[in-house]
Amino acid sequence: MNGLIIGLACAGACFILLSFFVRDKQRHLEKELEELSMKMLQEHYQFNKKLKVLEEELLIGDTPPIKIKKPAAVNEILQSQVIALYQQGTPLPQIAAQSSLSLDQVKHILAVNKRMENQV
Repeated sequence: MNGLIIGLACAGACFILLSFFVRDKQRHLEKELEELSMKMLQEHYQFNKKLKVLEEELLIGDTPPIKIKKPAAVNEILQSQVIALYQQGTPLPQIAAQSSLSLDQVKHILAVNKRMENQV
């Protein structure tokens, strides 16, 4: 009976030592699952990134061309104000600021006025 107990104790000790050397299949499967999850997340991220780029390219291609509007005609009172300020010696940028017109519009009004003066 003592021999049986000693034999079982030796067998138990051998199995414990053997468990340290045998690979744990569950840990191996967990590691593989984790690696697979990481790969899937990376691929999902890259796919979404590429999809976003494609959507942006498609949206850029669908935009209608920008139409350039001709400036609206400036009323005569504003034109006469621009001419009067110019004749007083006011600089063009200041005339544009006071009349709330662009600098190009002010130049255009003055050019038209000069042509009309030359014709008379």
